[in-house]
Amino acid sequence: MSQTESKDDDEPSDVDGDYESLPPHVSVATHMTAGAVAGVLEHTVMYPVDSVKTRMQSLQPDPNAQYRGVYEALKRIVRTEGVFRPLRGLNITMMGAGPAHALYFACYERAKRSLSDIIQSGGNSHLANGVAGSVATVLHDAVMNPAEVIKQRMQMYKSPYRGLWDCVQTVTRTEGLGAFYRSYSTQLTMNIPFQAVHFITYELMQEQLNPHRLYHPGSHIVSGAAAGAISAAITTPLDVCKTLLNTQENVALSSVNVSGHLSGMANAFRTVYRLGGTPAFFKGVQARVIYQMPSTAIAWSVYEFFKYFLTKQQLESEVGAGQV
Repeated sequence: MSQTESKDDDEPSDVDGDYESLPPHVSVATHMTAGAVAGVLEHTVMYPVDSVKTRMQSLQPDPNAQYRGVYEALKRIVRTEGVFRPLRGLNITMMGAGPAHALYFACYERAKRSLSDIIQSGGNSHLANGVAGSVATVLHDAVMNPAEVIKQRMQMYKSPYRGLWDCVQTVTRTEGLGAFYRSYSTQLTMNIPFQAVHFITYELMQEQLNPHRLYHPGSHIVSGAAAGAISAAITTPLDVCKTLLNTQENVALSSVNVSGHLSGMANAFRTVYRLGGTPAFFKGVQARVIYQMPSTAIAWSVYEFFKYFLTKQQLESEVGAGQV
């Protein structure tokens, strides 16, 4: 998301130019609506690759679920398990992504504006961008974490759950409601640096590609893709730990004599290292980067478009009302 540079006093104002200035009267609902649409599209378009990533992060995979690459994995899953298998768990992801991203983008915009006013007198402060992204992540993950737990359990090879509600009921009955937040601390530990790097990279790219902060789809796509790739690669070790906590991979835990349910980031780190050493922390890194690059490009381009469209509509309606 981009904040505008102040315009010259003698530069004519128009609706398109006013978009990026995000005047104070633009409602939080605008950011929430744009964010919700962006979040749903981000998670749905690349969902099959996310399914592959989850399986490739398995620390003790079934021999029939060992894959050399993303494309080969998708082909084999479709051939052996059915064409809709890579989409299993998509329903809960869509249910969580809308409200989670609505809060996420609205919080980011508000926090960034407030912090930039304090740190740099309304300018574009990279520190403000990073802190705002981190704060927004806390709200996002509070909503999205249970959906992630259910999604990843349904994505695993030979998942024992018949569907969404069977997974919810079984996990609640056998592990308690706390199971849906067992990975929350790890998720935050991963996503706070992920989002800080993500937002800072995006804003830095926008300064280079789109210095006047106009609505420019190409720059939003390229900046989003770069931000997603860099932040995804850096935080892959934490994502592997999160996946282990979410899936409670029975074969892997049994092989290192872990009884009951694994909990806590420190335990997850130790278990991952015992199972595969340092290389285990980068399992699925290729799939994660391949997933995040287009996902974040989609999220930013869709968000910026809807922010532009909704703001333009609001400004035009106000101009029309003023001329009556």
